[in-house]
Amino acid sequence: MIVVSNTSPIISLAAIGQLNLLQEIYSNIVIPQAVYNEIANVGTIDVASAAVQTLE
Repeated sequence: MIVVSNTSPIISLAAIGQLNLLQEIYSNIVIPQAVYNEIANVGTIDVASAAVQTLE
């Protein structure tokens, strides 16, 4: 199953250390460029930002 994610679930799951749940549930996760930019360019390094930048 393919899922397209917005910012809220990524930030929320990363904040509780469960971002890996997305990879366990869905075979293909699409993070639109605008969502990636919103998370990665928050100005500070937080859990979500670091996690998204290391996803493959």
